[in-house]
Amino acid sequence: MQRSEAMNAPPSSPPLSLADYELLAAKCLDAGPWAYFSGGAADELTLRWNREAFDRIALLPRVLNGGPGGTARIDLFGRTYAHPILVAPVAHQGLAHPDAERATAMAAAAQGAGMVLSTLATTSMEQAAAAGETCRWFQLYIQSDREDTLRLVRRAEAAGYEVLVVTVDAPVSGVRNREQRAGFRLPPQLVPENLRGLAEPHPSPKPNLDSIVFEHFMAMAPSWRDIAWLRGVTPLPIVLKGIMAADDAARALDIGVDGIAVSNHGGRTLDTIPATIDVLPEIAAHVAGRAPLILDGGIRRGTDVLKALASGAAAVMIGRPIVYGLAVNGAMGVAHVLRLLRDEFEAAMALTGCASVADIGPHLLRR
Repeated sequence: MQRSEAMNAPPSSPPLSLADYELLAAKCLDAGPWAYFSGGAADELTLRWNREAFDRIALLPRVLNGGPGGTARIDLFGRTYAHPILVAPVAHQGLAHPDAERATAMAAAAQGAGMVLSTLATTSMEQAAAAGETCRWFQLYIQSDREDTLRLVRRAEAAGYEVLVVTVDAPVSGVRNREQRAGFRLPPQLVPENLRGLAEPHPSPKPNLDSIVFEHFMAMAPSWRDIAWLRGVTPLPIVLKGIMAADDAARALDIGVDGIAVSNHGGRTLDTIPATIDVLPEIAAHVAGRAPLILDGGIRRGTDVLKALASGAAAVMIGRPIVYGLAVNGAMGVAHVLRLLRDEFEAAMALTGCASVADIGPHLLRR
């Protein structure tokens, strides 16, 4: 694959924020990979809204709440994490750095962050789990053949994964014009390691189809029946990633799903979907504490993490900033991104009068 010679060069000045890492990554990555990681669907309105929605929410701090014993720790699905910032599943991290998901897993473990490994990772689930002890969530794309899906689930169980995160919002790819304009293609040597030996997930469509979308891709797309089947074949907690409507969240809980990731796929699938932080309160009200909610999309500051938790999330996921850190400085870059965000979040907690995540609530927000 073509990669800039600046890929592993140290930055000219130390990055002080996640935005700094984004600027540096733009210089490190070649045009195709940069378009793949940073771009969104169509006119990229949802991509922009994810970020802008946080800026519209103000914080209303409470004062004189100092004292010892503060912590950002959370408990989620039987494991304690140092903070509520999870590494989102991002495919093909080998495009950003040769150490790929191994580096990300090492960094996540060093920073006490839970990590979700993508089905489409450059690194196998076994190698990623061995690289970092907090890489224990596996993101699952339902395969067109249930036996192949079951093989992935059994491998994840055997490798020590503790949670399945099932992506449900991408039965077809989004219309990604930025990638198209950059001429992006995955290098042939960048093979998703977890899919070796399985049937091709999207075989070539038959000729003379009236609609490739409906007669090919949607004919193989997963349904609620597949989620119910999955619930019956594994004891692992299941989180559905890609829920944006309260009635879908309710239906998921009714069939035994254990958690909801409120996500619009980072603005990469259907454009003009609302920002995730805008729909989170309604979903939280509907779920009413029956399952943990995880917010994905637009997190760039510690104050964003606090706003997400105050709106009903138990944790957040970050994706693009992780890849930017990886592109700039490998595992050290990812670790620094996570540390920056955690430090900002803890400062925001302190400055709003919160000694623990239990103190964070909607009383801190002014929309």
